[in-house]
Amino acid sequence: MWYCIFATDCKDSLSMRHKHRPKHLERLEELQSQGRLLLAGPFPAIDSMEPGPNGFTGSLIVAEFDCLFDANEWANQDPFMVNGIFENINVKPFKKTLP
Repeated sequence: MWYCIFATDCKDSLSMRHKHRPKHLERLEELQSQGRLLLAGPFPAIDSMEPGPNGFTGSLIVAEFDCLFDANEWANQDPFMVNGIFENINVKPFKKTLP
């Protein structure tokens, strides 16, 4: 089943995001290589694809897991969560309808 992982960043997270991004992306790329990643990306803090020093306010990941427990476990082990970049996460089942 698909699960939506909605994460909110801590204040002034940009420098920490840069530091831990390679490990964060490595986990996402692993899901993608397994065919289990629907989409992933950050929320720019301003109305711009490249927010520069304004940074990001969080991230959205939609991925496939066997159950809600597994999705939560995966999310809680993300480098952004482990290193305090994500202030909190909310994981919910997601039913893809379109496209």
